[in-house]
Amino acid sequence: MRTINFVTLPGALMATRLPTVEALELGGSSCSSGQSSERLKKTGRERKRLPAWFKTSLPVGKSQHKYNATMSSVKEHGLHTVCEEARCPNIHDCWGRGTATFMIAGDVCTRGCRFCAVDTAKNPPPLNPEEPSDLAGAIEKMGIEHAVITVVNRDDIPDGGASHYRKCIMAVHERCPEVGIEILCSDLDGNLESLRSLLEDLPIRVFAHNVECVPRLDNHVRDRRASFSQSLNILSEAKKIRPDLKTKTSIMVGLGETDSEVVEAMRKIRSCGVDMITLGQYLQPGGRHIPVERFPEPSQFADWDREAREMGFSAVASGPLVRSSYRAGLLWEESTGSEPVVTRESTGSAVSHLTFSRTNGGQTI
Repeated sequence: MRTINFVTLPGALMATRLPTVEALELGGSSCSSGQSSERLKKTGRERKRLPAWFKTSLPVGKSQHKYNATMSSVKEHGLHTVCEEARCPNIHDCWGRGTATFMIAGDVCTRGCRFCAVDTAKNPPPLNPEEPSDLAGAIEKMGIEHAVITVVNRDDIPDGGASHYRKCIMAVHERCPEVGIEILCSDLDGNLESLRSLLEDLPIRVFAHNVECVPRLDNHVRDRRASFSQSLNILSEAKKIRPDLKTKTSIMVGLGETDSEVVEAMRKIRSCGVDMITLGQYLQPGGRHIPVERFPEPSQFADWDREAREMGFSAVASGPLVRSSYRAGLLWEESTGSEPVVTRESTGSAVSHLTFSRTNGGQTI
């Protein structure tokens, strides 16, 4: 199968364009245009090069036809998705399986996390009242089966944006009731009442919120208003409010954590009843962002996959190229008892010690 190299996302899916491979190696970035060329060259020299295993396979057959149809629809209707804007390495795989990701509430965040390429402002532009209808129309035109709706933090709004997120999801469900919906939500500034108002009777399959990194690195990686403990509280409360929903989170590695810290973080996450987890490699999007500390080898990601399954997570995706919404629809299916995502026509993005026997339908580690 033919392979293709990509620049990958630094964490949660984002709307800001990331640099090309050439720009990464030279230090250029769309997020650091104000820096001097000398500083950019210095940053480029200091930045670690991508390891040889940063590659993924293109889809073939039915998946390729599905991807082509989705891409044609996007171009025909002039649509924009996070998948394209962020140059996600898994766009062929996800679109080929009927999954796409959309970001709502604008493209400016009120948080200033040091890993993220999204623009930051204390007072972002007001919410677009037409966004619920526009989003529903885009999803309908794309003809997808599973939509991931992700958001920026909106600490400037009293309810953290919860009512707007709800309007967007309800509009999609009313227009496309057959589409499965997953929300990748902010922490709503810890406002549990906003969380409750968002989730009650909300027609979604999955509630996702990312812890982003291991607890020790919170102050180094995330905005001061965010924390591992607050994220766990949101995930735990979401499960209490809606025990029927699958909950999901994601950890970035390569930020300075140890292997054992990743395992301990997973234990804490699982103890809060979280069903699904993804683990992926952090990459520095620009010169002002945290540099990559290390590149764990694929074998280490496979070890984390095994440990996560032993802890009781019902769906796991772990690998250098895995991102928060990687194979989101299939991951939801895995959490309900279907074949593990990592064994289904692997593209190399996720890795595991699992093997799949088609003769007896069983998985072994």
